[in-house]
Amino acid sequence: MSPNVADQPRPMAEAARDWALLLTRQPSVTGSADEALFAPWLAERLNVAFGARAEVWTEAVAESDPRQNVFMLLRGGGPRTLVLTGHFDTVTTDDYAELKPLATEPERLLPALLAKLEAKTPRAPAEERALDDLASGRFLPGRGLLDMKAGLAAGLALCEEFARTTGATGNLLFLAVPDEEANSAGARGAAAVLGRVARERRLELVGAVNLDSIADDTDGANGRVVAEGTVGKLLPTAFVVGVSAHAGFPLNGLSAGVIAASIASRVEWAGELTDDGANGGPRTPPSLLSLHDGKRGYDVTTPGTGFATFNVLTTARSPAEILDAFDRLCAQAAAELLERLRGRIGTQAESPRLIDRLPDIPVIRFADVLARVEDRAGLAAAANDAALGGATLPDQCWAITQRAWELSGLTGPAIVTGFGSTPYLATSLSGVPQARRLAQVSENAIVAAGKRFGIGIRKEPFFAGISDMSFLGEGDAGALDLVTRNTPAFALVEGGSPVVVAGIPVVNAGPWGRDYHTPLERLETTYAFEILPELLAAIAAEMLEG
Repeated sequence: MSPNVADQPRPMAEAARDWALLLTRQPSVTGSADEALFAPWLAERLNVAFGARAEVWTEAVAESDPRQNVFMLLRGGGPRTLVLTGHFDTVTTDDYAELKPLATEPERLLPALLAKLEAKTPRAPAEERALDDLASGRFLPGRGLLDMKAGLAAGLALCEEFARTTGATGNLLFLAVPDEEANSAGARGAAAVLGRVARERRLELVGAVNLDSIADDTDGANGRVVAEGTVGKLLPTAFVVGVSAHAGFPLNGLSAGVIAASIASRVEWAGELTDDGANGGPRTPPSLLSLHDGKRGYDVTTPGTGFATFNVLTTARSPAEILDAFDRLCAQAAAELLERLRGRIGTQAESPRLIDRLPDIPVIRFADVLARVEDRAGLAAAANDAALGGATLPDQCWAITQRAWELSGLTGPAIVTGFGSTPYLATSLSGVPQARRLAQVSENAIVAAGKRFGIGIRKEPFFAGISDMSFLGEGDAGALDLVTRNTPAFALVEGGSPVVVAGIPVVNAGPWGRDYHTPLERLETTYAFEILPELLAAIAAEMLEG
């Protein structure tokens, strides 16, 4: 347990290491009972460590959700407040196999993992690199140490320093959240209440630092980064309605599976859904994440429905632009399919031939299908059954779209487009004064830390992975209406979108390492424990000045 900061002052590097090991030893796998228990455990540790110097409390991430966000407010002088935030949930430890009991014990895991790698022959290139790293003494392994409890620890090391400072200017608000590895329920819950927290405590939230980690397979040059924004992620979906036919008479129908496969082929790596990178963002093309037909067992009938989901990352375009482009790609795929099929059957005399009566396959958005549904109770029942059955959010959207189509009175063939998951909006620092100031302050801190430690630290326009910054930062809140209306699981929620954005200028400054989400996950300790806390301190000191 961390000592009381008032009684036992210590260097930030020592505090960062101790907090990192303490947090990592407490398991918090996403979706497990441990994740729900982590918040009260952490709140108790913070109360012991900071005592009367801090106000510590927890809030449920959502109604009927046992998981909680942890808040700690350290007051100096005045209302200006910097938020230090990150997630405490981790991916599973099952992949550690026989080393699973040590997965959250970094100092005990290190020699055991070294011995395992040394004994293995042949070794994969990633294992060779991990062996060299761990033998160097500069890296520590452990589930969640890199992603991202060492980031939280750096924030807490700064909190200790701030709590001991007499006459400190401004305030620090430490915020630890669950569920980043799944649906960001923690960050979404925090975004919804930060305005109230600020009003009740008379705080001016001048900015935030997200403490998430960065993976780097080089010497650290790509890991020592302060990012001024984050990429956005959307999950466009295509619910495909065909016309079933007996496999002995395929020309009597049109397989939904074939239509869905044609869409998958047209959308995969499509340039129309790939950012051009002109604003410094990644040029990541779209990719198919799932493709299913609606059959529940084997028979010789062609599929009547299908469902496809696609991963789309963006920094430059709005959800409306993405859905427009996706609709066009679906229409093109359907038209090209009809042309190919007509060419294959030529003038065969079999009758009736459905394809001869199809001028095209219409593309319809989910919101337009929903508008035709009068029996909303029946649709709500389908949504409830899918949720209670433990279906993933994309599968819930599939089930709801299927039922909405059945209740709409529409007939196929057709393609229903929408979204199938929580939207992650791209963020970047805007032109408002506080955002401009955070950009300049981050630059100043980078220069100062680089000179002090003799290393290079870079500023980048975007954090390369999806992150909680999408909900805390300056995202396009106006885009959420279209997303909500076309995301089946959200469109039925009373009161509008379950997603809000806090609108706080935010940057990401976290530790770096390699191979997170694998048993080789490891943290580069020099930057995490010695340099990162000092970088955060420089950002905080300048941001909190009056």
